[in-house]
Amino acid sequence: MALKFALLSCLHESPATGYELTQTLKERMGNVWNSSHQQTYRELARLLDEECVTFEDVPQTGKPDRKVYSLTDLGRRELAEWVNTPSSRPKVRDPLLLKLFAGDFWESANLEEELAVHRIEWQATLDKYLAIEARYFSAPEGMPRHYRLQHMALRRGIEVNRSWLAWSEEVLAVNQANPKTGR
Repeated sequence: MALKFALLSCLHESPATGYELTQTLKERMGNVWNSSHQQTYRELARLLDEECVTFEDVPQTGKPDRKVYSLTDLGRRELAEWVNTPSSRPKVRDPLLLKLFAGDFWESANLEEELAVHRIEWQATLDKYLAIEARYFSAPEGMPRHYRLQHMALRRGIEVNRSWLAWSEEVLAVNQANPKTGR
């Protein structure tokens, strides 16, 4: 998936500045796609060249004009075509999971240390996603389909992190039942 379609998806909801697009990707769509300001602005320039977006200069007092980007009809068509084309699942390349295949070499203390670091990350991500859910999707039953589907994408991120946390408990139990010490 390209950043192009992440930006077109954001602009499908409403016109936005490059800064607002980057913030939306980081905050509300963080479990789906993320980009830096530089990546966002480079891609917006490409989208302008492709005539998928347009912009309006909005004057500000004491500041440079804001560029507010909007989808063009071509951008809508490309987004619709992309959404309706089947996508392949990304390949899994996870060093943590790979290490388990050589687990006989993994000393128990080192395994527990690494899992502790990952558990902190998974919990922090879960907490972030739960906060996004509370802020944007507190009453999903009453929302239009468009937002309910976005909520489902967020729910996937929530469940993935819950699953990682539960799975790590199982790994710790196996490790503690069969400790490896020394080399």
